[in-house]
Amino acid sequence: MFVLRRRHALLLLPRFFAAVASCALAAALVPSVPGAQPRHFAVTDYGAAAGSAGLNTAAIQAAIDAAAAQGGGLVVIPAGVFRSGSIFLKAGVGLHLEAGAVLQGSENIEDYPLRMTRIEGHFQQWRMALVNAQGIDGLQIDGAGTLDGSGKVYWTAFWKRRKENPQCTNVEVQRPRLMFIDRCTHVRIAGITLQNSGFWNLHLYRCANVVVEGVGIFAPFAPIHAASSDGIDIDSSHDVTVRRCRIAVDDDCIALKGSKGPLADHDADSPPVENILVEQCEFGHGNGVLTCGSEATVVRNALVRNCTVTGYTVVVCLKLRPDTPQLYENLTFDGIRLSGGSGRLLQVLPWKQFFDLEGHAPPVSTVRNIVVRNVSGDFGSFGFLDGNPGDTIEDVTLENIQINFGQPKLEVGKVDRLIFRNVQVNGQPMAAPVKS
Repeated sequence: MFVLRRRHALLLLPRFFAAVASCALAAALVPSVPGAQPRHFAVTDYGAAAGSAGLNTAAIQAAIDAAAAQGGGLVVIPAGVFRSGSIFLKAGVGLHLEAGAVLQGSENIEDYPLRMTRIEGHFQQWRMALVNAQGIDGLQIDGAGTLDGSGKVYWTAFWKRRKENPQCTNVEVQRPRLMFIDRCTHVRIAGITLQNSGFWNLHLYRCANVVVEGVGIFAPFAPIHAASSDGIDIDSSHDVTVRRCRIAVDDDCIALKGSKGPLADHDADSPPVENILVEQCEFGHGNGVLTCGSEATVVRNALVRNCTVTGYTVVVCLKLRPDTPQLYENLTFDGIRLSGGSGRLLQVLPWKQFFDLEGHAPPVSTVRNIVVRNVSGDFGSFGFLDGNPGDTIEDVTLENIQINFGQPKLEVGKVDRLIFRNVQVNGQPMAAPVKS
């Protein structure tokens, strides 16, 4: 047993994440029987009809149930538009969407069962997703097809309610997620497109050894804002790789989530989010490339590398709730190309939406070991680096930065050991600012 010095541990993180990604992908690709091909169960063989005005929920679920009863297999959705409410995958049963296939979510919220489910850091009665999986080891969801959430009706309902009550919460108007993967291991999600989700697109809760690869995730921000359209929510999960994905949504592109509230650090339902690798992805519009929060407790060991940002978003978005004890540590952003975007490089700030101390004294949070390096291009603004009173922000390093900012000032609060190495802004060397 030995302990690495902090600096040496940080230097080893990229090598560590490469090993994690390789192991996770290998595990996800190993068939249960070497050389065996899964049996296919076409939903059309169980009564599903493309283009039908009715729902195919029962027919698709019948195909899933038949596959499970026969020892497992791959449920296949062929080309065509198949409308459905919630479906529930089972152990040994994967989902494959062929090119031209669209699994389109119902516009009727009653077609998504109301159950006790994980949402925004806690469990409550809420609507299930279009595609659901729980407690499955070796889950596969892939293909060249599309999951479409028919989100406009849900976004419209939310904004109508927000207009009636500006204080309404994000979950006051119930809306379905596109995918909810709950306590699954060795998960591979590849090739598909997720679009127009009524709420979050892909929600991973307490999952391990997950690979999300070659997936496109899209939601509009005009003419109507796609409220709460997070791309990927990694909630209380570990060893997750997101690779070669394209994400453009109207909320967080990738969010690392846990619990919230003054006792969140005692929440047994919310273990740390750790060992996250995001690489070779393209990010368009969104609230953040990688966001810690809005509900999160411990997040550590995350690496974002070799990615491109082309729209308005924040590269490093750390939300510090004044009602939640949080620890964000060992976060590295390496090799980021900013191409025509108008967003913000750093946004480390208090986040006070709907916070509630519940009679407790304000907790404090810690942000440490943040590295942003090898970043170039053109962007909107440098951003902000500050916390709530009593929070600790320390060991933040920016190196090999060459960016043209429209707003080049970095607003800095109390930060211990803010280090700039070879930072050039608008063609001029820049030293680390101090609190004014």
